[in-house]
Amino acid sequence: MLSNITQDKDFALLMKQHILDTLGYLFNKGQHFGILCRIDEVSFNPELPSYMQGAFQPLTLFFLAGYTYDSAYIEGDYIIFEAGFGQENFGSVVSVPLVAIMQIIVDETPIFINLSEIKQETLSSMEEETTQIDPKSVENSMNVFLSNPENEKFFKKD
Repeated sequence: MLSNITQDKDFALLMKQHILDTLGYLFNKGQHFGILCRIDEVSFNPELPSYMQGAFQPLTLFFLAGYTYDSAYIEGDYIIFEAGFGQENFGSVVSVPLVAIMQIIVDETPIFINLSEIKQETLSSMEEETTQIDPKSVENSMNVFLSNPENEKFFKKD
């Protein structure tokens, strides 16, 4: 089933890496581009007025060109850029989790499509679970290692 893939952590990590590689390529080439992203994961600093935020669709396109492109950079799991919104050009720093980018678009053509359904918050908690080391399993592993006489050669002799 497709959902077995689109909801898989490893697939989400693969998509995130492809997004990172594609954005890096575009920045290296000096190519302006658009990102279609899940707006519920995007943050603004300062926050946009509610009437502006309410105008966004669930999938929103940000086009990075000019000053917005020049201000853009990747930090950790986010692409960050400055942009102006509305008729009054309300300035805000926009932070978009890489996994929230659903498409990368150049000249009105998608060059990348992310099919992963996993959100950044979920992916972060999944990564934390897999990186936590159980002290009991480390102790058991060490005991097994120490009990094997073949491993004596790895010990420092006084």
